[in-house]
Amino acid sequence: MSLVTTQQVLASSSGLNYASAMMRLTVLLGIFGLATCGPSSLSSVERSPHTVPKRIVSLDFCADQYVLKMVDPERILAVSPDADANFSFMKESAKDLKSVRSNAEDVLALKPDLVVRSYGGGPNAAAFFERAGIPVLNVGWAGDIDGIKRVTAEMAAGLGAADVGAQIIEDFEARLERLETKRKNNMALYMTPSGTTTGEGSLVHEILEAAGLENFEEKPGWRTLPLERLVYEQPNLIAAAFFDTNSFERDSWSAMRHPVARTQISDLPTVVLSGSWMSCGGWFAIEAIEALAGQNDKEGAL
Repeated sequence: MSLVTTQQVLASSSGLNYASAMMRLTVLLGIFGLATCGPSSLSSVERSPHTVPKRIVSLDFCADQYVLKMVDPERILAVSPDADANFSFMKESAKDLKSVRSNAEDVLALKPDLVVRSYGGGPNAAAFFERAGIPVLNVGWAGDIDGIKRVTAEMAAGLGAADVGAQIIEDFEARLERLETKRKNNMALYMTPSGTTTGEGSLVHEILEAAGLENFEEKPGWRTLPLERLVYEQPNLIAAAFFDTNSFERDSWSAMRHPVARTQISDLPTVVLSGSWMSCGGWFAIEAIEALAGQNDKEGAL
């Protein structure tokens, strides 16, 4: 993974509104998922175990990733309007597909035999579609590496694509094994254009550890960048996520505007993590792990 130039990253942080909104959405989705999702599940309107869904509608871009990866296009009626956005890992597969808003009228008009969702349609969506006689496959919460594999298998089973899911998991595990990452006492600070970071208890923390890194953020959960600590102590490298978005406006309230925060990216080795790797917890997190592990190897034991 090559380092980005200071100019590239700082230029991207000159406009922060869109990325800030995306980061807040990601955090909120995580909280919502922890509170409501649990394991991936099919609604009480069950299909026959031998019936493969052939008219699938996906309601949000987290659900889109699984549908686009695991299902043949002819079985997909529609995906969400964000399926081809730059923060969607499977965006290339969404280009020729119909999109639909997550409101009930638009979805029912398509007459799906399966609705797939993470947060799309709001908290009452699953119950509504159940009453309409349409099964709903809910995307489970993947808060760690094992969770990614579990949710992948559950979603594949619900989509009638168990073999595809097994192959994804096998590839994911093989790529992890190939890293043969050893902890080198390097510390990484996760930074976003909205000025947030995260500690223990998040998938980001798990990604850093899987890459053989220690998390610079010592406190659990999502929080503002530790500017005071950064005055006298610095990490060995920066994991900069969502800085690949270049079509947003400046956010005057972001901690990333502070000179201390900007100095970290100016002066330290920086790995840009694509927003499409980080927006939802899925098998594509391996891309971030590999990028971070590669830079960790370059830095050596510090």
